Amino acid sequence: MERLVQEINKIAIAAGNKIMEIYQDESLFGVELKKDESPLTIADTSANKIICEGLMKVTPDIPIISEENKLMDYETRKSFKKCWVVDPLDGTKEFIKRNGEFTVNIALLENNIPVLGVVYVPAKEELYYGVKSLGAFKSIKGAEAVKIVNKPFGLNDEGLKVVCSRSHLNEETQTFIDQLNKPEKVAKGSSLKFLVLATGEAHIYPRIAPTMEWDTCAAQVVLEQAGGKVVKFEDESQVLDYNKENLLNPYFVAYGPVSDHLN
Repeated sequence: MERLVQEINKIAIAAGNKIMEIYQDESLFGVELKKDESPLTIADTSANKIICEGLMKVTPDIPIISEENKLMDYETRKSFKKCWVVDPLDGTKEFIKRNGEFTVNIALLENNIPVLGVVYVPAKEELYYGVKSLGAFKSIKGAEAVKIVNKPFGLNDEGLKVVCSRSHLNEETQTFIDQLNKPEKVAKGSSLKFLVLATGEAHIYPRIAPTMEWDTCAAQVVLEQAGGKVVKFEDESQVLDYNKENLLNPYFVAYGPVSDHLN
């Protein structure tokens, strides 16, 4: 797994480099709308091509589920012992806005459990990766990776930082936030919302709005290996399921390394 993750890191960085080439020139974006009205750019498709070709070279026997590929039917997918889950450009809206808050996400599932996750932040040249039982790591601008280590926090602590989407803050989310002791809201785009929990820059991310499996899978591994967790909003005793028939996630709450529960 250690050797494999290094290969995946290279693929994620190569995809990120291509994204940044396009990012420098808005005339190259080629924005289209998909059936669900979400935007698609040349950067999405170019990064997807690099990732899928790279994964097929490194692990030719492991199938790929990608946001930008035609989805295989569930009868085929449900038999997968391993598969890759890819979002080649998470945060396309942020890419179009040119605020730098977009990521490359590549995750490996084993028996539908995320065991390896790589997240690359092209605009900052920051690489995050997690491998089950090995830990979570961060590398900046190609420097040697350092292990992510955090201090635990209590849910009754004052001033906890709660991550909110830039485009989703509904009544249910606000009700959840209101349970906390003088919380501070932090706005982030894409899977960066998980990464700031992993590094201790924020503490909680309630997501009471739609997401897909490829939006969460890779960053979830990084967060879990840094001591955090991702649980279902309706029942925090349950974790997220992957490679489901419907790849839409249930609502969830992501936590950094929390030491207790809300009273």
